Amino acid sequence: MGKEWLARTCVIFGLVLAISIPVVGWWSQSQGIVVHAHMAEDGGWTPGNLVIGVGEPLHLRLTSDDVTHGFAIGQSDQPAVDIKPGVMTEVTMVFDKPGKYTFYCTRWCSVNHWRMRGTIEVTGTGDEVQATKPPLYVTLGLNIDADHHSSITLDNLPSALRGALFSQRIPEEYKDHQYYLTHTPIDLWLALKSSTAFNDLTDQDVWDMVAWVWQSNTTPIEIKTGKELYGKNCAVCHGETGAGNGVFANQPAENGAAISTDQAKEMQTQPPANFTDPGQLLSASPAHLQGKIIRGGMGTGMPYWGPIFTEDQTWALVAYLWTFQFQWR
Repeated sequence: MGKEWLARTCVIFGLVLAISIPVVGWWSQSQGIVVHAHMAEDGGWTPGNLVIGVGEPLHLRLTSDDVTHGFAIGQSDQPAVDIKPGVMTEVTMVFDKPGKYTFYCTRWCSVNHWRMRGTIEVTGTGDEVQATKPPLYVTLGLNIDADHHSSITLDNLPSALRGALFSQRIPEEYKDHQYYLTHTPIDLWLALKSSTAFNDLTDQDVWDMVAWVWQSNTTPIEIKTGKELYGKNCAVCHGETGAGNGVFANQPAENGAAISTDQAKEMQTQPPANFTDPGQLLSASPAHLQGKIIRGGMGTGMPYWGPIFTEDQTWALVAYLWTFQFQWR
């Protein structure tokens, strides 16, 4: 009798345990996964890698262990939320497509702020993600790490407004959007200068024509979007005026001082690009600049923004960069 009672008790206990495990798991998920935010120097997000199924609600309870951070999903329309020290902020998301999504901090919390990134792996068979085409710089085979700086100097900023006076004389092939994407402003200037059709124009006149072509390949909405993205994500290193003098501009050099090998130190101490330097910006094509934004600078302090920005956002940011060299409308 005692053995029979013990056997029945074990069976009942096993059944209760089998039922309770899924219930506990469901209750835990329904209550939310607690994610702690720390400055990148102290570990960033904990946990930093999450897994959820397609169509399943992902409940997160976000809190900061040091300063105020922000939380957002890359390439998403979901608004960013602030995460304050000692406060639980709850968010719920549902992903309808499988894949790996990047979440990141939207607040400049430290010099390594951009390293505060985590991933959400979405598994399942929801709407399949369309195969992404490679960035244009990859298709063109551009070496975006090669030195492209030119010795060019300009007495005055090229003006698109003045260039419009000569716009009818510009061959159609140079107005084409594909030409704009794949060539540098210097390429166009040299092409126009080599034509006898423009012998009556000064060097400044030709530069004004180049400014008009570059402006005609952007839109006011792109410029506005690019300006907002630049202010939130780039100005801290490149500076509000694009001169490479942001508040964190010296950080790569300070990081490089602790590196032992001369080669590694040289790569780590490159300052942020100075977009007001015509030799630096006018010698780069839009495809080159977009590649730098997407992939970042290898061995430098330039972050990679590919998982964060949409393709349209990268082109908008490129469009805004030209305003540091060209006078628009």
